[in-house]
Amino acid sequence: MRKKVTIVGVGMVGGATVQYLAKKDYCDIVMLDVIEGLPQGKALDLHEAGPIEGFDGGLIGTTNYEDTANSDVVVISSGIPRKPGMSRDDLLFQNALIVQSVTERIAHYSPNAVLIVVTNPLDAMAQLAYHTSGFPRNRVMGMAGVLDSARFRCFIAEELNVSVEEVTGFVLGGHGDHMVPLPRYSTVAGIPITELLTKERIDAICHRTANGGGEIVSLLRTGSAFYAPGSAISSMVDAVLMNKRRVLPCTVYLDGEYGVHGLFMGVPIKLGTNGVEEIMKITLTDEENSLFQRSAAAVQELIDTMRTRIIF
Repeated sequence: MRKKVTIVGVGMVGGATVQYLAKKDYCDIVMLDVIEGLPQGKALDLHEAGPIEGFDGGLIGTTNYEDTANSDVVVISSGIPRKPGMSRDDLLFQNALIVQSVTERIAHYSPNAVLIVVTNPLDAMAQLAYHTSGFPRNRVMGMAGVLDSARFRCFIAEELNVSVEEVTGFVLGGHGDHMVPLPRYSTVAGIPITELLTKERIDAICHRTANGGGEIVSLLRTGSAFYAPGSAISSMVDAVLMNKRRVLPCTVYLDGEYGVHGLFMGVPIKLGTNGVEEIMKITLTDEENSLFQRSAAAVQELIDTMRTRIIF
C-alpha cells in the first residue's frame, strides 16, 4: 500500500514540496489549504503534468481535514509568509494560532503521523506543535537544518568553484540569526574547509548562511524562499517513508542533549520510519558550544514571549 503524505498550506513552499514529492511517485499526496479552489486547482495542475513527467501518484486538493485521515507524514507549512523588514519573531503571534489550530485537527485525524513543521518562526512553531499534538518527541520535528546546511554547502561550493556534490556541511542551533554553522565539520571531498579557506572568507560564508532567507526576501520583495525549502522538506519525507535512516540536521526536542532541556533546537539526527531514530552527539569546542547556548537562549526567549499570549 502506498504511503500517504499531507501538506497543510499549499502556497509557494507547500506547492514546491508537492511538486518534488509527486515526481518521486512513491506516495499519495493530500494538499490542504483554507482557500477554496487553491489546493484543488494546484492538485489538478500537477496531476496533468503526470503524463509528461512520468508519475501516477494520487493527488487530492481539499479544504476538508477528513481527507487527511491516516496520513503517515504531515507537513505543516501554513501561516503568514515573511515579508521584507519582518523578522521571524514578528511572525510569532500571527502564526502560532494557525499552527495550534492545524495541529489539533491533524492529531485528531492522523494520530500516528510524523509531523514536520515548516512554519516560521520554526523553532517556536515546532515546540507549539509538539505540546499541542501530544505526540511523542520522536514524531515531531522542524525543517531548518537541512535548508540552512544546503545554503551553507551552496556558498562553500560557489566560493571554491567546486561541485556541491563534493561539499558537506552542518548548521546547528535555531533557525534564525543565531544559527551555528560548523566549519570544522564541513568538508570538500573530505578536506575540512578550514584547510581551504581563510577565516575571513569562512566568517563571510557563515554570515551569509545565517541571513540566507532574508537575502532572498529582499530580492523577491513580495515573497520568501520556496524552491530550496520545498526540496529540504521532500528529503526529510523521503527519509521517513523510505526508512533511510539518513543523518540530517533537524529541529528536535532536546531533553538534556547538548546541555539543553525542554527546547526544540537544530542538531544532527538519524531520520527514519519512526521519525527521530537517534540524536547524534558531536563534540563542540568551547566557542561552538557558547554559540549554541546563545542560540538556545534566543529560542527560549521566543517561547517565553509566545506563552504570554498562547496557552500550550
